[in-house]
Amino acid sequence: MKTLIKNHRTGLRRLLFGITLSISAVLTISSIRHPSPEMGAAEKPNIIFIYTDDQRYNTIHALGNGQIITPNLDSLAAAGTTFTHAYNMGAWHGAVCVASRTMLVTGFPVWKAQQQEKKLGTLMEKGGFWSQQLKKAGYETYMTGKWHVRADVNKLFDHVIHERPGMPNQTPKGYNRPLAVNDTAWQPWDEENGGFWKGGKHWSEVLADDAVGYIQEASRRESPFFMYLAFNAPHDPRQAPKKFVDMYPVEKIVLPDSYLDEYPFKDAMGCGADLRDEQLAPFPRTPYAVKKHIQEYYASITHLDEQIGRILQALRKSGKMENTYLFFTSDHGLSVGHHGLLGKQSMFDHSVRTPLIVAGPGIPKHEKRDQQVYLQDIMATTYELAAVPKPQHVFFNSLLPLIKNKNKTSQYTGIYGCYMDTQRMVRTDRYKLIYYPKINKTLLFDLRNDPGEKKDIAGSQQNKGLIRDLKNRLLAEQKMMGDTLLLKW
Repeated sequence: MKTLIKNHRTGLRRLLFGITLSISAVLTISSIRHPSPEMGAAEKPNIIFIYTDDQRYNTIHALGNGQIITPNLDSLAAAGTTFTHAYNMGAWHGAVCVASRTMLVTGFPVWKAQQQEKKLGTLMEKGGFWSQQLKKAGYETYMTGKWHVRADVNKLFDHVIHERPGMPNQTPKGYNRPLAVNDTAWQPWDEENGGFWKGGKHWSEVLADDAVGYIQEASRRESPFFMYLAFNAPHDPRQAPKKFVDMYPVEKIVLPDSYLDEYPFKDAMGCGADLRDEQLAPFPRTPYAVKKHIQEYYASITHLDEQIGRILQALRKSGKMENTYLFFTSDHGLSVGHHGLLGKQSMFDHSVRTPLIVAGPGIPKHEKRDQQVYLQDIMATTYELAAVPKPQHVFFNSLLPLIKNKNKTSQYTGIYGCYMDTQRMVRTDRYKLIYYPKINKTLLFDLRNDPGEKKDIAGSQQNKGLIRDLKNRLLAEQKMMGDTLLLKW
C-alpha cells in the first residue's frame, strides 16, 4: 500500500511538472491584452470560466494545503495570479449557490439580486446578462454544468449541453453518517446511490468530455469563445471513484483547528438540525464522522482536478492557449467540520471565502494578491479584457488593476456578508465582526492573530471603539447592498 501511494504521488509530481512547463511556455506575453471596441472579434481573447461548487479557499495543494492532491490546479496557480482573499457576499436562503450565481451572471449585489430574481426576464430582454454582453462583442458562448439561476439558460448561451440541477440527488442513507467506524452503508464509489453517477458516468467526467469536445470544435474557427464550465463537485453527495477515496486514509486526515462537537450559536444563526446541509453528519459531531466527510470532500476535489487537467490539455492541443484567459473559482466555501458546522451558511471564512485564479496572456505567473475582492469581480474583468463597457447596473469591479499593480488598494473598503435575517458580517483586512440579530450577539475576531476565527474578542473593554466603528461600517455596507434589515444596535 505504501509503495502504491508513493508511486501515485511520484506520478502526480511528474504530471504537475509537465503541465506547469506546458502552460508557462505559452503564457509569456509581456502585457495584458486590451482590445479596443473597434477591434475585430477574431482578435479578441478567448475566455474560459471554470466554476466549482462548495470548494473552500484552502483546498488547493499549492495554496498551502499539504493534505490535498491537486496537480492541475497547482499548475494553473503557477501559471497565473491567485487572489487569496476572494469572497461571496452570502445568500437570502439556504441554497447559497443561487445567490452567488445570480450575482455572477447579472452583476447585481446580493439583496438587489434577490429583488431582481423574479424579474430576470427583463434583464434578459435588455441583454444585460454576462453571456449576452460577450455575445454582443462577437463571442460564441458555451455552457455546460450547473446553472441554478431563475432564467432560461438556453436563451443566454449559443450552446447549452448538460444543464444540471442545484445538486445531484442525495439518498436517505447519505444523511446522518457515519455513526461509527463500521458504518459503511453509503460509499462514495457506489454507483447504485445515483447522485453524480446518475446517467452512467460521473458528472465531473461528463463535463470534461463536453468541454474537450467544444474546444476541439472551436480550434477550427477564428471567432473568440466564452466557455462557462460549472462543475457540481465537490458538493454533496461527495462521490468519486474508489481510487481517489483511497488516496486519503481516514487515519491520515487532520481535523480543522476550529473543530467543535457543536457550535453554540448554530440555531440562532439558522444552521441547526433543520438545515439540510447540517443533517449530513450526526449531532453532536464526532472526530471520526468529520474525518470521513473531509476524506470524501478531498477525494471529490482530486477527481475534479483530474477533469480540469483534461480541459487544460485539450486547450494546449488546440493551439488556442496563447490567446485564452482562464478563470477558476467556486461559488462559496464549505465548513466540513470547522466550528462544528457542515454547510456553507455562515460568515466564517471557511464558508464565504473561495479560491480565485487568473491565468492568460500577460498575467503574472507564480504571484498572489491579498487584496479583498468578490469572486463576482470575474465578470467585470472579462468585460475589460473583451473591450465591453461595464453595464451601469454591474456592482462588481475588474481585477486587472490589482493584477497589474500588487500594491494597489482594493476598491472595497470592507467585505460585506449576510445570510437570510440571521447573520450579518463586515470584514476588513484585519478584523471581522459577525452579528446574530436573533439573539443580539456580536462576535469580533482579530484575523491577523487568529486567522481560524477561534477566539471571540468582542467582550474586551478595549475593543468597544473598534466594534462601534465596524458596526457603522456594516450599516453603510447594508445601505449600499439594498439590505432592508437595518440593524438597531
